[in-house]
Amino acid sequence: MGAPPEESILAPVSPLRAAVVQAAPAAFDTERTVERVAELAGRAAASGAGIVVLPEAFVGGYPKGADFGARVGSRSPEGREWFRRYMAGAIDVPGPVTGQLGAIARSSGLVMVVGVIERDRETLYCTALLLGPDGTLLGKHRKVMPTAMERLIWGFGDGSTLRVVETAVGRVGAVICWENYMPQLRLAMYGQGVQLYCAPTVDDRETWLPTMRHIALEGRCFVLSACQFARRSDYPTDYPVETGDPDAVLIGGGSCIVDPMGRVLAGPARDGEAVLVADLDLADLDRAAFDLDVVGHYGRPDIFRLEVDTSSRATVVLGSAQSEETEADS
Repeated sequence: MGAPPEESILAPVSPLRAAVVQAAPAAFDTERTVERVAELAGRAAASGAGIVVLPEAFVGGYPKGADFGARVGSRSPEGREWFRRYMAGAIDVPGPVTGQLGAIARSSGLVMVVGVIERDRETLYCTALLLGPDGTLLGKHRKVMPTAMERLIWGFGDGSTLRVVETAVGRVGAVICWENYMPQLRLAMYGQGVQLYCAPTVDDRETWLPTMRHIALEGRCFVLSACQFARRSDYPTDYPVETGDPDAVLIGGGSCIVDPMGRVLAGPARDGEAVLVADLDLADLDRAAFDLDVVGHYGRPDIFRLEVDTSSRATVVLGSAQSEETEADS
């Protein structure tokens, strides 16, 4: 028998349908927000998606425009009370709410990337959770560099959560908002072979789309970016922002999906809530790598090298030093 025809050897891989959610949570109301996640994940699943990405700080909320009563050298009692309310909406990871989110992933059959506000002791972190279609919490990423006033309310993540995770739909990593402007962090993702680069954000500026296109081109990966679209009415009535217009837009969206050659497959959405969907040809990952692989044939390790500390950094470590001293004395 002769050789099989070439087209059978190069048979196309079935496309992966991906979804990004552009919506607002019920700010300062975690219970209602989890219900929103279930609704939005259901819409993504109904579209045939295998993965869905929700925006930064979706569960727990992004306090757009709030100053928490802070001035240089002083904090107000009212601001402290708003921080208490904000902390009350944060979640433990793992914990009851992550269990609920896992149940949503399982019932929808989706890989889910969800932005949350995580509470660890008395510190909050802006975190992205990665959940498998069986409901398993596959990993989390804590934002390593909060931007500007965010540093007042969120702690700094360390290198232990800079992980790309193997999932049923490919290698998935999450980089949150302005972390995407950190070249070293992006390179750490590329070095782990990220295929589905997820960028939950609240950056609604026109400059966000070219940033996402650049990353897709640079990393030769698919970029899935989900931004909130929030109006004043999505926040509590006593929320301390200047506008009293319930229809005033506080976060204006701009969600998008980009392929490894920088082509925009969906978005940017600007007109309100949306679930954007695109079919990803995973063979494009190899096609795009033909002329650029920044950690492979386009790298110069003889000149440049990035070292990433992926250890966990705790303020208090009990037992280790004492154990070493005891062993040394014996």
